[in-house]
Amino acid sequence: MASGLLTATLAVAAHGYGGAEPPNGAAIVALLIVAATVGTLTTTLSAASTTSVLLAILACGQIAGHIVLGASGHIHAPLTATMAAAHAVAVGVGTVLIAAGGRLCRAVTRVVRVAVRVVRSPLAPQGRPIVRRAEQPLRAALLLAASMSHRGPPVSPAR
Repeated sequence: MASGLLTATLAVAAHGYGGAEPPNGAAIVALLIVAATVGTLTTTLSAASTTSVLLAILACGQIAGHIVLGASGHIHAPLTATMAAAHAVAVGVGTVLIAAGGRLCRAVTRVVRVAVRVVRSPLAPQGRPIVRRAEQPLRAALLLAASMSHRGPPVSPAR
């Protein structure tokens, strides 16, 4: 998810740094589709944990973002060395930050799992659970007994 957000944000920032105007409605929607695709790719691919694969996905995301911003009527300056450098720096910094964040998240998760395993006490004793029977009639039998009337019609009309 971070890679998708980073792709969209850095594509707009790199275009702005390169002299482009801020994107309008159609360009934003198209860029969000690219960002969702990049985020989904990095989330679902198991090989995305390696830095080189993440670098390739983010680079393709920046290229797709540049193409989408240009094709959707987004007015921007021609591709300059400044804009290309901004995209390249964005990809490099983004890859380092996301890879470091992933490693940090895995380390924190391991520490929390160990801490919870040490602190947690068993809720039930080992072996078969103790089940006690209640000495109360079943609720259905109580409802049936309460619904039957014990009153009948009179034996004779006038006595």
